Order: sequence, then C-alpha cells, then structure tokens
Amino acid sequence: MTLDRWDDSAKVTYDHATWNELCSLRFVDGGYNAVIMGPVGVGKTFLATALGHAAIRRRYSVHFERCDRLLKRLRASRLDNSHDAEMRKLLRVDLLIVDDFALQPLDALDTADIYELIVERHRAAATVVTSNREPVEWLGLMADPLLAQSAIDRLQSAAHELVLDGESSRQRQKPTIAQPTDHRLDPQPPPRRSSRRRR
Repeated sequence: MTLDRWDDSAKVTYDHATWNELCSLRFVDGGYNAVIMGPVGVGKTFLATALGHAAIRRRYSVHFERCDRLLKRLRASRLDNSHDAEMRKLLRVDLLIVDDFALQPLDALDTADIYELIVERHRAAATVVTSNREPVEWLGLMADPLLAQSAIDRLQSAAHELVLDGESSRQRQKPTIAQPTDHRLDPQPPPRRSSRRRR
C-alpha cells in the first residue's frame, strides 16, 4: 500500500517502517494494536480506513466507528437490553477501528465500556485507535482512573504507535473559483437600450 502522493501533497511526516509493518497486517494476525496519533487534519482517519480496507480484502472482519458515536450507541443499547449483544459483536470482530478517541471527557459508563472492550480484546483481537491526544492525556478524560490506567496500559503495551506530524491538509481543500478558459464562456454584456424615444 503506497501513500507517496498523499504523503508529498500533505507534507506529513511519519515513520515509514512502522507504517509498512502495519500494512503487512501481521498485527491483526497476532492480535496486536495500533495507535495513530497526530494533530488535526494530517490523515489519521485516512490511514486507519486504509488499514481497514486492506484487512477486508484479506477477508478479516472489520468494524470502523467514531468513538463518540460508538459510546452513544452503546449507551442507547442499555435502554432496550441489547448492550450485551452489541458488546459481543465488537469483541468478535477481527479488527476494531475506533476513530477520534478521547476528544471529549468519558463518563463512568463510557469508561466502563472502553475498559471492557480493551481488556476483552487484549491479545485476542486487533484494535486501531486514532486520536489527537497522547495516551497520557486520555487518563485525565476518563471517569475512573483505575479502569482508565488498566485499559490504556493494556492497549499501549500491545500497540504499534504511529505518530503523524505536519500541517492540516484541509486548508488546501478549499474550493476555488475556476477561471474561464474559453472566451465564449465569458458573461455577455446586457444589450444596450436604444436611445431613441418612441413616438
């Protein structure tokens, strides 16, 4: 999987050896994890979905979901008693990709769900997490410090860490006004009104 064009246009730096290792998908075979970190707009989600697509082509089962939506869905599943079934689906998948992890504080229920997912999947199935924050910052955002430390320690201890650095590519995606290349496309001046007075 080559990303040279994306890499050059976005002016993003990262460790190519780590990325190549992730692209081999050996971490999925071994039940390891990947933590993709970096500032806003450098392509964390892009790389995570690329890994997901590669895994699907290798016939792995993959689930991709933004962290806030995942936790909101799990919270809602408690209301209709489907929480256990939803958790089992997430625990069974070969590759779980959680995008934008810990952008906002996690309450006690959210922390408990993250703890269960990470602990139950530890060395049993692969997980990819993307985040704008470093793992040390995650601790302060989770409601229960003990559960948080236990979960993050397990996740990191079995994870490849890919750190992206660079400027946001979104600024270069702004729309531009196309310049007309054909004079026939130039707007025509309105017809001139006759100066003669009607009689």
